[in-house]
Amino acid sequence: MKGRPIRGVMGAASEADLYARLQSSGIELIQCSCLDKKKNPLAGMFGIKKVQIRDLIQLFLHMEQMQSAGVPLLDALADIRDTTEQDHLRDIMAEIHRDVSEGSSMSEALAQHPKVFTSLYISLIAAGEETGDLTSSYLQLIKYLKWVDKMQAKVRKATRYPMILVAVVILTVVIMMGFVVPQIVGFIKNLDQELPIYTTALMATSDFFKAYWWAVLGTPIFLTFLWFLSRRLSEDIAYRQDVFLLTMPLFGPLIRKINIARFSQTFGALFASGIDVLQGLEHSGKTVSNRAIVDALDGVREQVKAGAPLSEAFNASGEFPSMVVRMLKVGEESGNLTVVLDQVAEFYTADVDEAVEGLIAMIEPFLTALLGGMILWIAVAVFGPIYSSFENLDI
Repeated sequence: MKGRPIRGVMGAASEADLYARLQSSGIELIQCSCLDKKKNPLAGMFGIKKVQIRDLIQLFLHMEQMQSAGVPLLDALADIRDTTEQDHLRDIMAEIHRDVSEGSSMSEALAQHPKVFTSLYISLIAAGEETGDLTSSYLQLIKYLKWVDKMQAKVRKATRYPMILVAVVILTVVIMMGFVVPQIVGFIKNLDQELPIYTTALMATSDFFKAYWWAVLGTPIFLTFLWFLSRRLSEDIAYRQDVFLLTMPLFGPLIRKINIARFSQTFGALFASGIDVLQGLEHSGKTVSNRAIVDALDGVREQVKAGAPLSEAFNASGEFPSMVVRMLKVGEESGNLTVVLDQVAEFYTADVDEAVEGLIAMIEPFLTALLGGMILWIAVAVFGPIYSSFENLDI
């Protein structure tokens, strides 16, 4: 790190405190200024790159390797601080190294940065500290984060690709109807003959798009904005929306599978690390995005707290398939609940992959047929009257 300038952000009480902290890290202070977050609300948005899942995978992979090699914790943290390429994460690791060197535990130091290290990560690290086996906690985190990264890629594929296709179709229809067809319609009107109904329908549709193209393009954007705004303003509306999403014919089962896979993977990782069932249910419920399923998990936790078996509590919730309930029952009876949860997560991960591929495979031909039908309509509506006018010519 010597011989090259380093820029970053570090918390300190004063310039002298900052100088001392940098000195302890082997860094010389050249220049510093106070970062006023209130005066720069966009600084974090545009100036600091967000820590990604893959950055955290690299972090915990490095920590696991150093721990397995017997490297002291402070040396491992200093090495990561000095070698990481992600600016924001490097600043955070500098503060974590400082906190640990001052007597804080690893989990306590991570808890000072909740936007990067969630309660799930902290619970796993704390469990490793209690058992004296941080290596297992790191391995569970690496496994979990790799799964999350893969699942996020599948969710993006399931949502972004169809949305892009729909946007392309809408834009194509607007351009064809608003700008291309009107040029042809002017010629058809001059043919001075009775036009068939499909041609007059095309002309009327073209006139509508030409006059209200802004509404056609703006309505989906406005409805999407209204959907997300209402979710932020009212928890009751957000809950009703999530219940509605689960009842949708195609997307409902996919959303349920994604959330069950998230829960199973998270709960399995927590349970394998020695965290008790109630705490595991609480933390794993935070990884579920659908409020209806979150509400069901809250009910499961209350029943388990009251003494009910885990499988019976899940069965009573009504939100989980019978296969999940049966497998949980087998795991409870055999004492292999961790293995069963991993199997549930693997099954639904593969099921999500198949569902995404099937959804895309169905949407593509549908949109292609829609575009083809529109082009066929334009061709028949335009060339039909022209061909009829040629037949009526006297030779």
